[in-house]
Amino acid sequence: MTQVNVKPLADRVLIEPAAAEQKTAGGIIIPDTAKEKPQRGTVVAVGPGKKDEPVTVKVGDVVLYGKYAGTEINVEGRDYLIMRESDIVAII
Repeated sequence: MTQVNVKPLADRVLIEPAAAEQKTAGGIIIPDTAKEKPQRGTVVAVGPGKKDEPVTVKVGDVVLYGKYAGTEINVEGRDYLIMRESDIVAII
């Protein structure tokens, strides 16, 4: 896991997306243009939460999120997503 110098505010969470699948289950290689955005990633930083709503995910959790959730950012050459905790649908 990566240490990042970004501290999300309120109920926001910083996620490192999982790599897109390179092959199908049958072994067919997927070209870059056909790869789907990953919907799974690892939490690398968590905000303090809102006054009445503490954040329930923690650093290191592997989560599922909506296909178009969050905002893509690049920090020190690595791609991350920053989103509200409510955009996360499950911890796996």
